[in-house]
Amino acid sequence: MSKDKAILEYDEDESVKFIRKSLPEEMQNEFSDDEINYIVDLVYEFYEEKGFLDEDDDKDIEIDEDELLDYVIENARKDKIREFTDEQIEAIVAGELAYCDTLNLFD
Repeated sequence: MSKDKAILEYDEDESVKFIRKSLPEEMQNEFSDDEINYIVDLVYEFYEEKGFLDEDDDKDIEIDEDELLDYVIENARKDKIREFTDEQIEAIVAGELAYCDTLNLFD
């Protein structure tokens, strides 16, 4: 496996660790790994609905972060997994986006 290929691999456990470290200190131990993964799953549901995960599409991806946050917040409230505040969701989503940036997933 080439070095570039290894860098681009997404790792769910590493994502959770990265997100947890990127959260404000008062939030770092507030969520279980499953709760963080739930929010991340909503992010990827949004990507799928927008067609961002289509491997055959070479178009540049422009993620509207406001639209993404609205989608995640709306679905988190609808699913009622737990009472997330907007700030908590924003922090988790920001951590996931930063993790993806480290992998150059959307470049």
